[in-house]
Amino acid sequence: VGLIAQVLFSARFLVQWIASEKVRRSIVPEAFWYFSFFGGALLLAYAIHRRDPVFILGQAFGLIVYTRNIWFLHRARRDDA
Repeated sequence: VGLIAQVLFSARFLVQWIASEKVRRSIVPEAFWYFSFFGGALLLAYAIHRRDPVFILGQAFGLIVYTRNIWFLHRARRDDA
């Protein structure tokens, strides 16, 4: 679980890099936030399993940020409709 979580979490950087290269400017695509959320959630589960309070706090805080950005994406899509 820890290895799969880390691969998902790291894939977000590849997604962001490819998207930025395509438009030749720095952007954060929607997929970045989904990889962040799911990778972060799995890493949090792994941290809880390991009973590592520092790791738990770091991942829990990140999930708040990822969830908020996904919420902004969905709200913007709703407002555009």
